Order: sequence, then structure tokens, then C-alpha cells
Amino acid sequence: MPQSEPPPPVAIAEAAAARPAGSRVRPRSGSVREPRVVILNQYYVPDVASTGHLLHELAVDLVKRGFGVKVITSRPSYGPPETWQAAPYREVSDGVEVRRAWTTRMSKDWIVGRAVNFFTFIVPLQLRMMVRAKRHDVHMYTTNPPFLGIIGAVVSLVRRHNYVLLLHDAYPQMAVWVGTIAKGGLIDRFWHAMNKLTYRRANQTIVLCQAAKKLVCETYGIEPSRVHVVPNWADGHLLFPRPKGQSEFAREHGLLKPFTLLYSGNLGLYYEFDTVLGAAERLLGENFRLVFVGSGGRKAWLAEQIAKRNLTNTVLLPYVPFERLNDSLNSCDASLVTIAKGIEGISFPSKLYSSLAVGKPIVALSEERSELRELVSGQNVGHWFPLGDAEGLARGLRAMMADEQACRTQGGNARALFEARYAVDACVARYAAVLRHADATARGEASSSPVEPAFAGSDGHREVG
Repeated sequence: MPQSEPPPPVAIAEAAAARPAGSRVRPRSGSVREPRVVILNQYYVPDVASTGHLLHELAVDLVKRGFGVKVITSRPSYGPPETWQAAPYREVSDGVEVRRAWTTRMSKDWIVGRAVNFFTFIVPLQLRMMVRAKRHDVHMYTTNPPFLGIIGAVVSLVRRHNYVLLLHDAYPQMAVWVGTIAKGGLIDRFWHAMNKLTYRRANQTIVLCQAAKKLVCETYGIEPSRVHVVPNWADGHLLFPRPKGQSEFAREHGLLKPFTLLYSGNLGLYYEFDTVLGAAERLLGENFRLVFVGSGGRKAWLAEQIAKRNLTNTVLLPYVPFERLNDSLNSCDASLVTIAKGIEGISFPSKLYSSLAVGKPIVALSEERSELRELVSGQNVGHWFPLGDAEGLARGLRAMMADEQACRTQGGNARALFEARYAVDACVARYAAVLRHADATARGEASSSPVEPAFAGSDGHREVG
């Protein structure tokens, strides 16, 4: 992974990225018109989906920079019913205009229910965008649901429609990996054809990591200068380090004394948990706790495995309210970040950034050739272990339990790395640069390739001393 930090394509982005984490952003002078951006994503706050919270932070920060921002989303439906909060269908919140569509809310762990939810969001939205999308707006389509961007491509075939594609999870690659569809089958080939149209008609594309950029460019023949690597982030004002001893969550669940490894977030199909469960088996009877907080497609499997293996040192808990997230994330001694075999480039674990924000050493599980491994090992913010090596992981956890000072050092490095690379200001500055560029090229006001090649192909990482 590149470790230099080249200048972003627009001077304002460079200045913003250089600001210390936590500094406030002022809109540009009124003499400079910022674009109006329409963000389209199925989930948005107060939903519990991490993408919804990230896009909320992006939208609010763009407003502070002088952008006009509108979000088109659905009513809360991501998590289990107990997490659904009442939210108006129309509101202006933090300067962001929000429009929520009525959709079904079937269980997303049932493939038919998930598909129905998708289509009750997609079909009305396609009709809306065909009729009501404004030609001078910059539309940003996410991959939630995974084929959302095709709306932009279809509209652009009929009339002028300027859009940027934001890739979180790559489909149909993810569906093939999970086994939902057959590789090379009719659905897979049709989906790839739609993706090719979507990416080629997009003004610009944003991806989360270098492997995702390689996948997009090589699979769909997209010019690398039109694909920009911008990582996700966390809000360092809301998520910050606190001593474990001050965590109410740790006190409530008996985590103050044992060395606690925490996984908090989506318990989805593309995260690997068998290795850490094997390590927990080997650590039975020792001063160790493994805690899972969240929900998702593998939650039932986890509960079954915990019971089957008699893992008395392992706890499975539901999502916590967002206002308690900082407290719960600080209830551990180390944070687990994992990604399954074959997922590199298809997805990237965004929970990494919240773990770094609270200054916890990272226990990373991935394939050997992984950007996650390079980051964790290269920056001394934790320890990496290969998938399947439960014995090695157990030994590594014992070493962490025996060396509190090393854990504190790695935790401090984690927060420093977060502030250098993954604070909201720095990441949103790069989004703003791409959105301005999309607006300028659509109006014929920019040169054919104003984005620096290094910016387009780099994640802009900065070393932490």
C-alpha cells in the first residue's frame, strides 16, 4: 500500500486534509459556487447501518463546506425491529435535506425478504429520478442496495444526468462468493453487463481500497484516473479513547478484570469468525473474554457455535444504542477486525476506523496478502494473524495479556494513525474534491484529467512516527 501522501487535485482539499483532526471547516467564499449533491443510499441515520452513519457525517461536513446536500433514503429497517426508530419522511437535519421513502421491512437475513426490500426502494426511486432529477445536481449513488447505481446509468441514457458511484461492496462478486448466484451464470453475466454500463457512464467512481480500484478498472475497463481511493472514517469527536475501568458497559457485563477482545458491528457472512472461536476454545479457563456485539447473517451460527463448543468465555450481545457506542467500544483491551478469504477488494471492514478511533490495539484476521495486514503490522497498531491459525492467535492473545505496556503503546499508535489518516475532515476533503471535479467536468469547466494520477491511484496514507 503506498505510504506517501501526494497532493489532492484541488487546493482546498489539500488544505483541508492538512488540518489537525478536530479542526472546524468553514465554507468557501460565497463567490465560489459549491455543487448541490444528492446522496442516494437505502440506509441513513437513525438506522443502525454503519454506511448510514458514515453518509450522515459526510453530508453534514459537506454542508459545512458550503455544499447543498440532499439525501434520498428509506425508513429505518437495517437492524432487528427493536433498533428501528421513528423518523419523518421529510425533514431538514443539520442543514441536510432528507427524504425517506416507504419500503417493506422484511428480515434482511432472508434472501427473499432482502430482495423485496430492495425492490420496494429501487423501483419507485427509478421512476422518481427519471422525472425529478435535476440536471445540474451531482448525484452520488452508493452500492446499498448493490444495484442502485444502475438507476443513474438508465437516467443518463435518456437525458443529462451527472453522477458519481461510491463502491462499498462489490456485486455480483459478493453474491458469487456467498453462493447466492453461480459464477458465469446468466445472472452473474447480466449483472456484470449492467455494472459495465454503470461504471462507464459514471463521471467518477470512489472506492475504499487499492484492491477495489484494481477490481473496478480491470473488470470493467475503467480509466484509473476516474477511480479514486478514499477510505472510510470515524468521528473522532464522538469516538475517542477512555480507560476500560470507566466503561459502564464493561462493568455491566463483567469485563473489567479479564482481558477482553471485542468485535462490534455487522456479524455478516463475509467476516471470518471460526479462527477466533478456535482461539477462545484454547483460552478456556484463562483470564480472557471474547465479546460479540451486533447482528447479521452469522449471528445464529455464532450462538450455535458458542453453545456447541461450550465457550463459557464468549458472550454474544445485541447492538447498543449509538449514544452508548463510545462506552461499549472502550469496554475492551483489544478490538477484533476480520475479513474472510476471497473478500479482499470486494469489501473492506469499516469497523477498523472506529477501533482505531478509540485507541485499541487491533487483532486482525485476513489473508496473507491483505491491505489490512499491511496497515496493522506496518504501523504497529496491533497484531495480524492468518485465517485458520487458531493456535497462533491464542498464543498471540496470551502474549498481549502478558504485556500491558505493549498494548498501551499500540493503542496510542492506533489513535495517532486515526488522526493522521481517518478523521472526518481529511476524508471528506477528498470526497469534496471528487464531487467538485464531477461538477466541473459536467459543465465543461475542467480539463480532461485534472485529478493527479497519484491521488487517483493512492489511498493518501501518511506514516505515523
